[in-house]
Amino acid sequence: MKERRTIYEIYWEILVYCRKRRLFTQIVQGCDLNSRTCQGYLDFLLNKGYLKMDRESDLAMYETATKAQDYLDLFGSMYQELYGAPLQFRIRSPQS
Repeated sequence: MKERRTIYEIYWEILVYCRKRRLFTQIVQGCDLNSRTCQGYLDFLLNKGYLKMDRESDLAMYETATKAQDYLDLFGSMYQELYGAPLQFRIRSPQS
């Protein structure tokens, strides 16, 4: 049985994946989300200032903000403490 990701793991995956500028569809596919839930996660991260959106022509590009590093560090540390293993990007390599 596949273990479900928590919302905090999904936030972490989106932020790691968006270290390189990404289109909405890339985030949906790369983080294995559907478009409706993905938009909710992106809106939350944008409102918190953890994600930046830049409009190039008609396309919105998303990129992780510097402010998000605190979340990434703290969540990664907490995850390591709870599960005894470092967080790993489960879907695809964040560099792709």
